[in-house]
Amino acid sequence: MPISGEQPPDRTPVASAVRTGWLLLGLFCVGLGLIGAIVPLMPTTIFMILAAGCFARSSPRLEAWLLDHPRFGPVLRAWRLEKAIPRPAKIAACGGMALGFGLFLLGAHPSLRLALVVALLLGGCAAYIVSRPPPHRS
Repeated sequence: MPISGEQPPDRTPVASAVRTGWLLLGLFCVGLGLIGAIVPLMPTTIFMILAAGCFARSSPRLEAWLLDHPRFGPVLRAWRLEKAIPRPAKIAACGGMALGFGLFLLGAHPSLRLALVVALLLGGCAAYIVSRPPPHRS
């Protein structure tokens, strides 16, 4: 039963297939995010942000679960409301990128051109992360 003012879900086969696709993609992103919570250098937060977006299009119950999760919820809500990233997350992300780049240099022995391209891409990502405001405290 829809909440007052809310449209009932579209029950056509195409809409159902699209909704199932978003749900599966959301579950896949949660899986990648959980792997990232264990495996060093693999991101967690971006996959949880993507999962929340997928669940917003497929499963309000799973979206609410993620947004209310004690570990992931505050970061997801800060991102959704303010496009904000907490300082510890910025430090972890930039530190992970620096460590990953160092391991890339040591393990792959890339050409100077490739190393510069990867450094520019990671530097751009780091600059974006650092430029995000911290969450407001209420």
